Amino acid sequence: MQYMLLIYSEESDTQPPEEAQKEVFAAYMAYNDALKKADAYVAGDALLPTATATTVRVRESEQLVTDGPFAETTEALGGYYLIEAKDIDEAVKWAKECPGSKYGTIEVRPVMVIPGVD
Repeated sequence: MQYMLLIYSEESDTQPPEEAQKEVFAAYMAYNDALKKADAYVAGDALLPTATATTVRVRESEQLVTDGPFAETTEALGGYYLIEAKDIDEAVKWAKECPGSKYGTIEVRPVMVIPGVD
């Protein structure tokens, strides 16, 4: 079964020191390698900050396109992993190992399977 690991963390206008950025990057690369070695990795990407977002709404044929995120919040979606896991317990195990769990929140959600749709 597939699960999405949605990585949320606080956004900041200031960048952490370069050494800290390198440590986080290295931790994510090691995590990627572990997922791949376990044949659990399906996909994953980091997202640019919410300031780069565009929000689209269509209500009763009226379209509204705005710059920025949908909601004001202290934590923002910063990236995701799509993984293969035998059950929720295994998916949660992977979420606990995600570097983002140390400074943010990992939301684990099963991917809906729709019969007859690839």
